Amino acid sequence: MEYVNPLTGFRVDGRRPNEVTPTCPFPTAPHRVTQSHSVLLLDFAQMRQLKGEVGVVARADGSALFEMGNTRVIAAVYGPREVQKKGQQVNSKEALVRCEYRMAEFSTGDRRRKPKGDRRSTEISLVIRQTMEASILTHLMPRSQIDIFVQVLQADGGTRSACINAATLALADAGIPMRDIVTSCSAGYLCSNPLLDLNYLEDSAGGPDVTVGILAKMDKSRKINGLSMLNIADPSMDITHRVIGLLVG
Repeated sequence: MEYVNPLTGFRVDGRRPNEVTPTCPFPTAPHRVTQSHSVLLLDFAQMRQLKGEVGVVARADGSALFEMGNTRVIAAVYGPREVQKKGQQVNSKEALVRCEYRMAEFSTGDRRRKPKGDRRSTEISLVIRQTMEASILTHLMPRSQIDIFVQVLQADGGTRSACINAATLALADAGIPMRDIVTSCSAGYLCSNPLLDLNYLEDSAGGPDVTVGILAKMDKSRKINGLSMLNIADPSMDITHRVIGLLVG
């Protein structure tokens, strides 16, 4: 299957692949990022339509509905509140952050019942929790608990990114103090083309891909697949810049 049409240059859903042009060196301006000692300008027509709405769950302290193309995710935040199980809080000087991720049974074409707490859901729950912990000012809320619930309503690729973005909006809606707003997107290579914001067909094609969460003000990125913290201002990390170049404009 051709994921990028050789005649028109368009992707399967009508978007253009990345058009990357090296320009001036660091420091960066808006929508620019380094690759070695150069800056990359990206054409953002390749992004799917983004839509966010907060306050969608009345009884939650904060909530959000986030859409990336046909991928739809809802997130709800409860807290900060008293810790329910004291044994779960390792450090009483910081808030305990918990996260639960689930996919609705109707979110994909596969209608098989997905058991609660399966390996993939547990892994993504951990990814979201650790990513949010890097942003939340937990030391301002000692001996408290923050619960984040995320559910995928419709899946068409980029579910991890959509979950991160939805959780961030829900935390902001709840008034949780944060160091920075986390934004997330995926990127990959197919047919020798760098592609941003992969849909389901592109994501399942088997090519190399990565999902990254960006804390822009802190010049930090979190590699969602590998849980590693990267310094995007370090000019020696050429491979990192290639990845970030696809994800940050």
